[in-house]
Amino acid sequence: MSRIAFIGLGNMGGPMAANLAKAGHAVRVFDLVPAAVQAAVDAGATAAHSALDTLADAEIVISMLPASRHVEGVYLGDDGLLGDIPGGALVIDCSTIAPATARKVAEAAAARGLQMLDAPVSGGTAGAQAGTLTFIVGGEEDALERARPILQAMGKNIFHVGASGAGQVAKLCNNMALGVIMAVTGESIALGVAHGLDPKVLSQMMAVSTGRSWATEVCNPWPGVLENAPASRGYSGG
Repeated sequence: MSRIAFIGLGNMGGPMAANLAKAGHAVRVFDLVPAAVQAAVDAGATAAHSALDTLADAEIVISMLPASRHVEGVYLGDDGLLGDIPGGALVIDCSTIAPATARKVAEAAAARGLQMLDAPVSGGTAGAQAGTLTFIVGGEEDALERARPILQAMGKNIFHVGASGAGQVAKLCNNMALGVIMAVTGESIALGVAHGLDPKVLSQMMAVSTGRSWATEVCNPWPGVLENAPASRGYSGG
């Protein structure tokens, strides 16, 4: 069992923290949304009064935040946490942010004697809930080995892709490829619909043909083709 501080309980962070608690870790959580904190508590975590309050006796500090400015603010802002993180604790940021920000925060952590990993994820909210996320990790290899049991409680695949910031670069590469595939899939279905084809039948055909992809099988961009895809839920996140 590890003592874990978890900051950021949104659509991704909430299920991730819950899976850590279910795995038997002592997880102290904080989020600006009280309902998100309560959901984590219901899953076995302990609520903290602030981000700073999560750090008490923490061995691992995990953040899952919306953007670079949030990560930089939490760690390096006027009330930044880096100076208060217990010595020897490992910091893992799972946010998807700019590589330069990941490197900047990791360098500041190293200056304080702390190891930090950038570990953005792939797999969406379904993967977060199921504990099957892919972690794309940048940082020192010995830090990753220390983090591995923690990451395995939240995910299925772990890739060490290089030094600090490399995780973010690799995530960008993946997202770039996915963006192109999603756009082309949407355009191809639009072409078929314009010629009277059923988008569901067309997508099913593509999913077992050379046009198959995650976009055709899991996150189809055409409304109504896949019930749980964002396109069928008003293009909501996840």
